[in-house]
Amino acid sequence: MKIKYPFALAVAVLLFTGCAESGDPAPVQTVSTEGMWQPHQLPELAGELRRLGLELDPAGMTKLTDFPMNAVISLGGCSASFVSPKGLVVTNHHCAYGSISYNSTEERDLLANGFLAGDLTEELPAAPGSRVYVTVAMDEVTDKVNSRLSDEMDGAARFKAIEDAQKALVSECEKDPGHRCEVYSYYGGLDYYLVKQLEIRDVRLVHAPAASIGKFGGDIDNWMWPRHTGDYAFYRAYVGKDGKPADYSEDNVPYKPKHYLPVASKGPEEGDFVMVAGYPGRTNRYRTAQEVESNFDWYYPTMQRVLAEWSQTIAAATAGNKDAELKYASLVAGLNNYAKNFTGMMEGYGRSDLLQRKRQLEQDLQAWVEADETRRQKYQSTIDDLDTLVAEKQSTRERDLVLNYMDRSAMLGAARKLYRLAVEGEKPDAEREPGYQQRDLTRFTEGMRRIERSFHPAVDKQIWLYFLRRYQALPREQHIASFDRFLNLGDGNSDLESALDKMYAGTQLGDTGQRLAWIGRAPADFSESEDPFIQFAVAVHDDMLALEQEEKAMEGRFARLRPQYMALLIDYYRAQGKPVYPDANSSLRVTYGLVQGYTPPAGTITAAADGNDGADGFVPFTTLRGVKAKYTGEEPFDAPEALLSAIDERDFGRYYDERLDSVPVNFLSTVDITGGNSGSPTMNGRGELVGLVFDGTYDSINADWDFTDSTRAIHVDVGYMLWVMEHVDGAGYLVREMGL
Repeated sequence: MKIKYPFALAVAVLLFTGCAESGDPAPVQTVSTEGMWQPHQLPELAGELRRLGLELDPAGMTKLTDFPMNAVISLGGCSASFVSPKGLVVTNHHCAYGSISYNSTEERDLLANGFLAGDLTEELPAAPGSRVYVTVAMDEVTDKVNSRLSDEMDGAARFKAIEDAQKALVSECEKDPGHRCEVYSYYGGLDYYLVKQLEIRDVRLVHAPAASIGKFGGDIDNWMWPRHTGDYAFYRAYVGKDGKPADYSEDNVPYKPKHYLPVASKGPEEGDFVMVAGYPGRTNRYRTAQEVESNFDWYYPTMQRVLAEWSQTIAAATAGNKDAELKYASLVAGLNNYAKNFTGMMEGYGRSDLLQRKRQLEQDLQAWVEADETRRQKYQSTIDDLDTLVAEKQSTRERDLVLNYMDRSAMLGAARKLYRLAVEGEKPDAEREPGYQQRDLTRFTEGMRRIERSFHPAVDKQIWLYFLRRYQALPREQHIASFDRFLNLGDGNSDLESALDKMYAGTQLGDTGQRLAWIGRAPADFSESEDPFIQFAVAVHDDMLALEQEEKAMEGRFARLRPQYMALLIDYYRAQGKPVYPDANSSLRVTYGLVQGYTPPAGTITAAADGNDGADGFVPFTTLRGVKAKYTGEEPFDAPEALLSAIDERDFGRYYDERLDSVPVNFLSTVDITGGNSGSPTMNGRGELVGLVFDGTYDSINADWDFTDSTRAIHVDVGYMLWVMEHVDGAGYLVREMGL
């Protein structure tokens, strides 16, 4: 029988107080706001939430079709929220970056100059594949998945059984037209939930400030505080006249959400309660010491170099070509973001005792298990087997990394996906690989169409050449035989660039019409093709599929051990009265905290500045003074003349904050976030939008692995967003649409 754990039992927030001598100042109370909570857990946190400042009923927040949760949406990688009855969506500038880039040309550079639709007719289609997902239901299906499993299954059989169960649940759920469903695992597979979302397919770009506002500070300020970035943008969701999701059409009408967030005219004050609802991507807080060590000693250093060199490759290949530069702008921004992230991860890890604490935890777990015969019989093999499996997986990590990135050649990636679609199309739909089922065809087609605005053959060739050279450096026993034969990589072949030149000259896949024409073709058609990339895809398919099956078998073995390990951790932590929340997995979560500065490691603060008191630490607000102080007139510290003039003239209007003697720009809070939370609405205790979360501080980068008292999130203050819209960009009609 499956044991149900009340994961947030009673002690969801820990309070730490120190003892003071008579006459000493009262100890400072530190509130730990760690945790990315599932909505149904909020009632268990009710007492603490109300104490900190929540005015809404936590029980009401468990209802995904009610306010405010129904207003919080996913963009598929970023979060967002509805802010008007006409389907107006606010998110981060960097979340809309791909759509801004997609609509930019040399003659009309929307990245540089920003964009504002004058009315509904001027709104631009977002990049192909853009979606708005509105979560409408979340049901536990653990028993339905586990009923297909048995202890006798090997890894491959277990993986297939779980996948088949998920596909069956999704298929039944998606009989309701216009919805997208997915099964998410929690606590390493201890629990499974079926999430149902309304899938809005017509998404349009409404407004984005110039990059000199939306990306002010660029990569230099990324992950840093003080920060002065107007990281916001607006989409609008459209549906057919019947109110149901539909493909883009001029006849479509704005979606009318059941609920939208009221927008506050001013942001929070220091010490105020704030909460963030969104779709955080992945955290790894329950990984083993062995996994922590491998990630920080090998994976992050390796990926930091790969991302930096990848970005440099693109920079060299696009030099002097504005069109190519625009096509790769979004990719480069992402690469630079992650490269800095990984650098910060390593630096933070080097200053921390994370590995030592993980090792100590595992020693304590071992002692706790051995102290009780029942626990020893239940859990001892889990600890030993997981360590063995982790070590086995690490043995091919270099090869796996290189092969995972090989499809970053758009032409090779397109050819392999098109051929895989043909192969999977020979099977009954329920037996096809996820991503190649009938439900995926629209998304697949849009992905093929989207390539045209993010592909340039000379740049693509250099990217692939970079990864091929990493592949060539692998030990020979880790090479793929068919791969080597096709590219003639044996015996130290050094004329790889000439071979690629011939492939790019001979392919027609660079043309959107040609790519789309291959959708629905039979495998035999691919085998007869003379296109070099299609020939390559056919030649390597069997070998790559075999590797994929090996990886699935490995994941199936982890799917047996992870839930057991999490059950052990939950039992252990519950015995100590500690809270347990699931790692982030891209599903809807709520986190909360206070607007609060912090003191970073010694030596970080050098002088007083906006957002920095120069002595005790970082204060939680920056202002327009900091924008002006950082301005150089050159990227990344450029700014529009209209913004600078408004600052000089103190044209602050209703967004003036007397406490700050300016308009607040960004603020810090203690909320617990990670990637995927970008664009999430920051709400006050009444559920009003007071900002958008968009980043974390450099001292918080390790939060994917380790939440500490110094972990801080960075938000755009709603006052700055509205001030720029009203006083700089002339977007007053959108401000009025939001009810202000």
